[in-house]
Amino acid sequence: MRIHPLSRAVTLAILGCGLSMPMLAHAEFIKDSKGTLELRNFYMNRDYRQGSPLPAVKGKSPGESKSYSAEWAQGFLLRMESGFTEGPVGFGVDGLGLVGIRLDSGRGRSGTGLLQLDNETGKAQDEYASLGATAKMRISKSVLKGGTLQLKNPTVQSNDSRLLPQTFLGTHGNMLELEGLDFNAGQLNQVKQRDSSDNQDLTLNGNSVATSDQFRFAGGSYALTKELSLAYYYSDLENIYSQNFGGIVYTLPLAAGQFIKADLRYADSSDSGNADAGSLDNKSANGMLSYGIGAHVFSAAYQQMNGDNAFAYIGGTDPYLVNYVQIGDFAGVEEKSWQARYDLNFASYGIPGLSLMTRYINGDNIKRGNSNDGEEWERDTDIAYAFQAEALKGLAVKWRNATYRSNLAKSSEDLDENRLIFSYTTSIW
Repeated sequence: MRIHPLSRAVTLAILGCGLSMPMLAHAEFIKDSKGTLELRNFYMNRDYRQGSPLPAVKGKSPGESKSYSAEWAQGFLLRMESGFTEGPVGFGVDGLGLVGIRLDSGRGRSGTGLLQLDNETGKAQDEYASLGATAKMRISKSVLKGGTLQLKNPTVQSNDSRLLPQTFLGTHGNMLELEGLDFNAGQLNQVKQRDSSDNQDLTLNGNSVATSDQFRFAGGSYALTKELSLAYYYSDLENIYSQNFGGIVYTLPLAAGQFIKADLRYADSSDSGNADAGSLDNKSANGMLSYGIGAHVFSAAYQQMNGDNAFAYIGGTDPYLVNYVQIGDFAGVEEKSWQARYDLNFASYGIPGLSLMTRYINGDNIKRGNSNDGEEWERDTDIAYAFQAEALKGLAVKWRNATYRSNLAKSSEDLDENRLIFSYTTSIW
């Protein structure tokens, strides 16, 4: 495969920065540093069954449609993390370099979210790339970061389900000073979506008109015991929405190789400030109960939305909901949904590295106009294998299959989807 000049330039630039760091650093800065390169080869096919609009471009009828999307791309993800300088206050820097290269696509097949689209032609660009840097400071057990961020907490979950991950610009502090308490606070100003090289203002999911450059959050989890933890977070997307979240996770060990786990979540969302996205009212209650025995985990989940609006979260991110799955989030207005899930680890059967996940989700009572007759369901299957041989260490493959049906908006009624992902991760130093 030919590496484009831009890809080479980006990679070499990041490597050059990483190699120059030791000259400026103290011992721990160097000793604790690490660099990894992930090669992610991604094929995705989505059959729309009933047709879906083509990307809007000049000179083309807006009524044009396509029956499917299919794209193939290669991603390069270079991550570098320094240690911290010595002393009571330590300093460090992290770097992130991302390159996506089109292997196969076209206007009639684009739209999978793998590649950045050209606004003039509606076709996927040959390549796109971005660089990110994060300054960090450590005091005792607390770390403050500023710059490019990827976050995973109940208020915001960076999406990494395509070729390249979603990133944010902002600041984030993590405090671990008190035993059992994991406290987080931060502010996000812009987002770079998974199929873009441009930073943009933040939006509400499903509403790209109203924008904000201030998302603030604070909260954390506290382990009362080894088995029980509580969580609370508050977040506010300025002039769009605010949200209170509470959660409980309880894991009960049983006999050898058995456990029961309960994961309960509640969120109350309302409009914030000027309410630029309109009035907002949503209360979500959801939870999952799991039973594990040996290689098997059986799970059941229930999720219910109340209020005049769908669940509120930042556009493009993963909502923190038990029934957020491969295609749907099952978080429509007044929606009630349930899930049955099964996980299998084949290590117990002599095939370490091989795993299976399958689930079925059904949602109904979705408000559409003056009635609550909206319905949807989804069936997902994941099969993954991480190669165990020493010569193939770091190589993994995953096949993801999904079927989605609904009577909602025509553009999302019926979908059949396949994703095939090969990834290879290696340590640079």
